[in-house]
Amino acid sequence: MAPRRLGFWQTLAAWIVIPTMHVWTRPTWRGAEHLPKDRGFILVVNHSSHFDPLPVADFVYCNGVWPRFLGKASIFRIPVVGAWLKEIKQVPVERGTLDAARSVEVLVAAVREGGAVVVYPEGTTTRQPDLWPMRGKTGAARIALITGAPVIPVAQWGAHRVFDPRDGKFRFGLRMPVTVVAGPPLNLSRWAGVEPTRAVLDEITDTMMLAIRDLLAEIRGGTPPPLWQYSAAPRGGRAGAASEPAPSAGEREGQA
Repeated sequence: MAPRRLGFWQTLAAWIVIPTMHVWTRPTWRGAEHLPKDRGFILVVNHSSHFDPLPVADFVYCNGVWPRFLGKASIFRIPVVGAWLKEIKQVPVERGTLDAARSVEVLVAAVREGGAVVVYPEGTTTRQPDLWPMRGKTGAARIALITGAPVIPVAQWGAHRVFDPRDGKFRFGLRMPVTVVAGPPLNLSRWAGVEPTRAVLDEITDTMMLAIRDLLAEIRGGTPPPLWQYSAAPRGGRAGAASEPAPSAGEREGQA
C-alpha cells in the first residue's frame, strides 16, 4: 500500500527505487502492524551499512507511509544527489551547529504533520566488529520528548551483503536476503514532561538502542553483546582499541 498524495519527485523516486529493490533484494518484513496509521511517529533504526536506508525506506513506503530520513549534510552536498534528496523531503543535518537544531525542528514539524521520521541514533555505520549496534546520539530522544510521538524500534539485517562497511566493497547480485523488523512502540512514559537533561536524553537513547539490539538478536540469533561505545576513530580502527563495549549500557539493560 503506497502513500497517497505524493509529489512528482517522490513518485518518481518510488517508481525507480521500489522495483529495483525487489529485484536486488529479497525482503522479509515483520511488525508492520506497529506502524501508526493515524498520526506521526519516529522510527529508530540500527545502521550497519550505507545501503540500509533503502530496505528501510522500502519497508516503510510499502506499508503506506512516506519516510523522511535525517542524513549527514555532506551527502546533500553531492551534485544531483543532494538536490534529489531535498526534493523527496529528506533532511540534512550539520552536526554540532545551529543547523543541527534547525534539522530537529524540521523533523518535529514532520512528525506533527503526520509523517514518518526515520533516525539512525548511532549517527554513522556501526564500528562494532560484528555489526551489532553502538550507543546512540540523542537527537531521536529530543524529538520524542518534544512531540510525544510513538517511537518504533526497527532492526534491519542483510544490507551489509550489498555494501559491507568493514571492507568497503559493493556487491551486485539478485534477491539478496534483507530482513526488516519493527517492534511495538517504546514505553517512554516515565520521561513525559521531564527536563531534557543530558542524563535523561542518554537514558532514553539507551532504551531505544537496547530495544533495537534485542530485535536484531531475534533476526540473527544468539546472545547480543552490550552496546558498543564508539569514540572518534578512523574506519580502520573498527576492531581496535578505540571502540569498546559501553559499561553504562550494560548496567541499564535491566531497566530498558
